[in-house]
Amino acid sequence: MNRRWNFHRGRRIFVTGLLVAGLGVPLTAQDVATGQAAPTGQAATAESQSGEAVETQRQAIVRKGLEYLAGEGQTDAGMFSPRVGPGVTALAITAALRNGRTVDDPMVAKGLKALQGFVKPDGGIYGNGRLRNYETCVAMLCFAEANADGRYNELLGRAKDFVTEMQYGEVKRDPSDPWYGGVGYGGAGRPDLSNTGYFIEALRATEAGPEDPAIQRALAFVSRCQNLDAKFNDTPLAGKVDDGGFYYEIPTTKIDPSTSEERYTPNGGLRSYGSMTYTGLKSMIYAGLTSNDPRVKAAVDWISEFYDVENNPGMGSAGLYYYYHTFAAALKAAGVDELKDEDGDVHDWRADLVQELARRQNDDGSWANQNERWFENDKDLATSFALLALAYCDPPKSSPGK
Repeated sequence: MNRRWNFHRGRRIFVTGLLVAGLGVPLTAQDVATGQAAPTGQAATAESQSGEAVETQRQAIVRKGLEYLAGEGQTDAGMFSPRVGPGVTALAITAALRNGRTVDDPMVAKGLKALQGFVKPDGGIYGNGRLRNYETCVAMLCFAEANADGRYNELLGRAKDFVTEMQYGEVKRDPSDPWYGGVGYGGAGRPDLSNTGYFIEALRATEAGPEDPAIQRALAFVSRCQNLDAKFNDTPLAGKVDDGGFYYEIPTTKIDPSTSEERYTPNGGLRSYGSMTYTGLKSMIYAGLTSNDPRVKAAVDWISEFYDVENNPGMGSAGLYYYYHTFAAALKAAGVDELKDEDGDVHDWRADLVQELARRQNDDGSWANQNERWFENDKDLATSFALLALAYCDPPKSSPGK
């Protein structure tokens, strides 16, 4: 594998307790590599002695974060960061719902009402149209969280049709095309892994199964965003890095490595980085892949080597709070509870993340990134991502017999 790039590496970590796609069988790192399941009880199962303290800390910082959003972040009209459209509002209300607020909570009720004002006749849920797919997908996640009584069934059905229409399917691209199955911010133009990941998650939130044709088309695009020299990635980029990580987009023109050392390797490959690799892993699991699939194995190998809660591997502080969100979502989806390092020390990723977010929380309960890239200096956005990440850090449920 080509490992010649310059970014912070955490200690080498080995995954234990992997329960991919509901398999219900703990897997060790060797199991992931071989595709063999360990007999029940052989994976690490000892609960952290500090688990109760970590959960108390998690609930405390969540409470402060929600109080910030309700008291300082939300406008009288129910919006968060309204200048950028409805996306941040959708993320904030989703975070509130996933952290125990109900549809009757004043902040949530105002936010849902505000989001309904962005529902368009075409079924989309967006502002000026530039971010039609992204805004509709994150709004779908929000309305799905609030839909226990089915009140948003029609809205979600029309939104699903809307975003599916924007996907690069057979009508727009041949299956051999690198952009086939992908979705971008607004429908037209180049697709990317982040938007395609939101697309898959939004469809799953509407109870579409992994076998849904749109999800399987999206999986084809996701697979082509992985640095993996295998049949799933038939682009010229596949073997240039071959480390199992993921990149953001698939260029269709010749790469000049000298234009961006951050993005490209000297041989013209695309560098993998943290937030995209966790997005890729999460998306593959939502699309029905299991631990036996070589794409999952390769992604797990990458996250095992570059485990980090202080930086977005490959990007440093850029996109850090988005990284926290994808990090926690992917590990929760994969059923990972513990990570063992090369010295044999077991790490609880939930505890690591809770403690890191507690350290980074501002006195007013908010979070913000000093790195302004991707708008993360905005308190509403960073706080929403932090709270979404924390929602995945609830204590794992004990398996039968534990």
